[in-house]
This record gives sequence, C-alpha cells and structure tokens, in this order.
Amino acid sequence: MTRRSCAIYATGIVCAHLLIVGIALVVAQVFQTLIHNRLKKEMTLTEGSRVFDSWKDPPLPVYMQYFFFNVTNPEVFLEGGKAAVTQIGPYTYREYRPRENVTFLENGTKLSALNPKSFVFLPEMSVGDPEVDLVRTVNIPAVAVMDQMKSYSIFLSTFVSLWMNSIGVELFMTRTVHEVLWGFKDPLLSRIHRMKPDVDEYFGLMYNKNGTHEGEFVFLTGEQDYMDYGKIDTWNGLSKMTWWSSNQSNMINGTDGSTFHPLLNKNELLYIFAADLCRSIHLAFEEDVEVKGIPAYRFAPPKDVLASPTENPANAGFCVPAGDCLGTGVLKVSVCRQGAPIVVSFPHFYQAEQKYIDAVEGLTPNKEDHETYLDLNPTTGVPIRACKRAQLNVILNRVSGFPKTKHLNETIFPVMFVNETVVIDDDSAAQMRMLLLIVTLVSNFPLLIVGMGALLLIVLVILICRSRQKKNEVKRIDFTEAFHSFPTTAKEDTAYTQVSDKAEDHSENHTSQQMRNGSYIAMSPVEAQKC
Repeated sequence: MTRRSCAIYATGIVCAHLLIVGIALVVAQVFQTLIHNRLKKEMTLTEGSRVFDSWKDPPLPVYMQYFFFNVTNPEVFLEGGKAAVTQIGPYTYREYRPRENVTFLENGTKLSALNPKSFVFLPEMSVGDPEVDLVRTVNIPAVAVMDQMKSYSIFLSTFVSLWMNSIGVELFMTRTVHEVLWGFKDPLLSRIHRMKPDVDEYFGLMYNKNGTHEGEFVFLTGEQDYMDYGKIDTWNGLSKMTWWSSNQSNMINGTDGSTFHPLLNKNELLYIFAADLCRSIHLAFEEDVEVKGIPAYRFAPPKDVLASPTENPANAGFCVPAGDCLGTGVLKVSVCRQGAPIVVSFPHFYQAEQKYIDAVEGLTPNKEDHETYLDLNPTTGVPIRACKRAQLNVILNRVSGFPKTKHLNETIFPVMFVNETVVIDDDSAAQMRMLLLIVTLVSNFPLLIVGMGALLLIVLVILICRSRQKKNEVKRIDFTEAFHSFPTTAKEDTAYTQVSDKAEDHSENHTSQQMRNGSYIAMSPVEAQKC
C-alpha cells in the first residue's frame, strides 16, 4: 500500500469517527447538560458560589430619580375645575443596599438577611438643589385626617374642620423638595401627636427610610432546586400577607427583584414581591435586547397586573373592602399605609384608564419614559439593566363637614413618581461576556467536532480526486510508451529520392514517378492521325 493510500484511509477513519462522535454528542446534548448543571451549582446563595458576594454587597450603582408634580392652579381645582400640573425633576440619589445580618438556616437551604438602604444626593445628575427648590403639592397629612373623619358623625367632622382652619391647614402645601421627600414637622400632626403620642409629628414621602430596612427576609438558596434561587420564603416572619381580601392576593411570590434563576425561558412569568407596593407582581417576556454586548430578555409587567377585576378577576382580592375597586391601572394601598388614601400606579398613569389621565392636565404617558422593565441575561438570570417606575397618588374627593372639599370632583391626584435604575458597569459586563463566551464554547464543543469532521471530509474528497487523477496520468504515460515501442519497417516510405539534374525520357519518368509516389495514374499520349 502506497503512502498516498495510507493517508486517504487514515483521513477517512478519523473523519468518520469525528462525525459519528460529534453528531452523537449534539443529539445527546452532553456538553450542554454539563455546563447547565455547572451553572445551576454556581448560581446559589451559598458560601463560595460565584454570585454570593455580589448578592451580599451589590457592586452595581443604583440610582433613584424623584420627579414631582407641581400644581399650578390650586384655586381652580378647589372650585371644581381641572387641576394642572408640571413635572419637575429629576432629583437623583445614589442608593446603597448592602445586606446585613446574613444567617444560614435549615442546613444551608435558606438564609435570612436585612437590606438597609441609604441615599446620597447627586447634584450633577439633578436639576437643582432639593433644599432650595419649592414644590406645591397635595397636603397629604390633611387629606389623611379628612379621610379618617368619613366614619364619624358630621358634627365631629365639622368641629375638626374648624379646628384645622384655625391653625391654617390648607388642602395644598408648598414645601421644599427635601422636606417633601425626607420629612418635616407638620403643624397638624404635631397637635395630633400631643393627643395621640403614637402618631408621628413628622411627615415625608421617604421619611425614616434613609438608613433603614423594610424588614427581615428569608430567602431560598436554590441549592436543592435552582428554580428556587433567591425566592422569598418569609417576610417579617410571614409566609403570606393579611392585608388583602383573598388568599391569592396575599401570597408572597417570587424574589425581591435582584436575583432570578438561571436558564430563563421566554414563556415563563417572573414574580417579584415589592414591599413598597404591598404585593407581588408578575412580569412577562416582551422582547430580545442587548446591553453592552450582552444578550438579554426584557421582562415587563403586562397590563393585567393592575387591571380592574372586570378585566382580570384574579385582581378582585386587591379590593379592600371586598367589592370596593378602582379602575384599570391604579391600586389603592391604604391597607398598608396606615389608612391614608394612597394609590400607586405607573408614572403619568401609563397603562391606566384614560379617565385618570384626562382628570389632570399635564400628563403625557409613554412607554419609553414610564414603563417598568427588567433586562435579564437568559443564561445566568443576572439583571443587566432594570428600570422600576412607580407613581404615588392621593384620592381627593368631597368629605362631609369640610367645606373646602364641597366642589371637588373625585380625582386620583398625582404627587410624585420615582425612577429606580441600574445598569451593569463596564468591568462586570466584560466578565459577563467572557463567562458567556466560555459557556457558548463548551456548549457548542460537539459542533466543533462535527465541523472538524466535515473539514476532514472535504480533505478526504480532495485526496481521492487527486489520487484518481494521478492514476489516469500514469495510464496515459504507459499507453504512449507502448505506442512508441512498435519497430519501424518501411524506412523508404518516409524517405525522399534526390532529384537528378539529367533529363529523363518519358518511360523513365513514368517508372520513377511510380516508385516515388506509389500507384500512379498516367494518361497515354494520343498519336496524330494521318489525313
């Protein structure tokens, strides 16, 4: 066997083995299963895992942007007209949220933690100085007191109204942005505090929330089941809430929004428990996106999350008392706000009924600026970018015994909305891209084997073709040599006789012509006939 033949046979054997092994690995998904199992093991809240340190002390910067609705025509609204507002902001704060008192429970399958949050003002990302800029907005303490008086007699309500007028309490107030956010000593609450010490005399939308936590969370580590990674087991010792009117509405579902299980599916719903909303919400896949070169799935709350019970019967449990429901796009959270008539929605009543938008001039809801969404890498489940947007509103309507409200049309009045954002930083993005590259290479290693087999198959075809071409050339050379080996028998057939200078007679010429040219056809001369 020649060296060329050995090369062809060796290439064919290797090619066949590579194709068979590669295709078998692709069909069996061996390497993909191995890398997925590795991810499931690494994505757990356990000591030494890849994500534990970043979960305990998140490295990504979180920004809180506060926007306020400044009321420009309070007198018109008090006379029964439509209120007009202008949006001012943002006033931006950097949020820090390290987890403290982390304790493993039940053989490491659960862990408890506190999540205190602190805020630092960022003037370079803000429109002004919150301690100087003024905003005119609803006097929420006054509205809360009036709302509480609905359950009392009109005589008591009238007395409280006169008392509030005597100390100069109005339905709208003008305060600095800092006071509205972080608190001020309210004159009405101060007087109530003297009679009821359990009532705090300070009020602010974020009062007592700088440097404090929302309670103790117990999380599942995901060690037993990767689908449970980061899920909330209990909150403040409760496995379910007691505020709402149905068991389904009281359930604590999902994570706190900072972690999600790996290997996400576009068809699944992601659940988040939002303590500031007093409920769990779900998010559905919306579209494929890319953030800093990292592929991601965008999940966003569908419209049925805040739909009215007529559109989504599952939301009937959020009507408290049962049957007392608002329309689509708004959620009354008085049950967890000490009875204050607080309503939450998306900014500018995005995804809400048109009547809420039309009730106040100056609202322009749009998806780009007002949608809440999460961009998650589907392989790791890590949030790459997130925007959490929520608006705080107050219900304003007529209250018996309070003359200042007699012309009011019931309105869900916007006060402020927050835009909480986080985007992966460049260093973390580079690490994520490298991790995804390794995952891709390992998962697609069988395809690499198949590709090598296909390449060798091409080489094999080329070698076979060249081998056949070489054999044909050898045959042609052998045939030519054989042809030229036959002996030459008639040398004179190819020789020429030298031409003589002497004149030859006709007969000699004729004979010579015959010898030179083989067969010769001549014409005999015709004799002249006599007369």
